Amino acid sequence: MHDGSHVEKSWGAPINPETLQRHDEAHLQYTIHMKTATIPSVRVEPEFRAEVEAVLAEGETLSQFVEASVRASVEHRRVQSEFIARGLRSRDEARRTGEYVDASVVVANLQRRLDAARKQIAKKRK
Repeated sequence: MHDGSHVEKSWGAPINPETLQRHDEAHLQYTIHMKTATIPSVRVEPEFRAEVEAVLAEGETLSQFVEASVRASVEHRRVQSEFIARGLRSRDEARRTGEYVDASVVVANLQRRLDAARKQIAKKRK
C-alpha cells in the first residue's frame, strides 16, 4: 500500500507521478503517429463494383464503404459468437442443474415482449 505520493510498478518499485505522466504522454504521441494497416484488395466483377458504387452515400468513397462493411461484419460475428457462447453456457448449466424451460414458454414470453415493444412504437408515432 502507498500513501499516494508515488505509483508502484507491479514489482513494487516506486514511480514518480511526473515520470508516469511523461510516459503516458509519450505513449499517446506514439499511438497517434502509428501507421495504419491495409485490408487486402478484393477482385470483383465490374458489374458488382458498379452495383456497390451505385449504393454509396453522397460523398462516401468506396474505401469508406468497404471499411464500414468490414467493421459491421466483424461486429456481427463478434455478437454472434458471444450469443452462441451464452447459449452453450446456458445449455451446460441446464444439464448441470436439471432445470430447463420449455421452448413454448420462452416463445410466449418473447411474443409478449415483442407485442409490448410494438405498442410502445405505435404510441410514439401518434
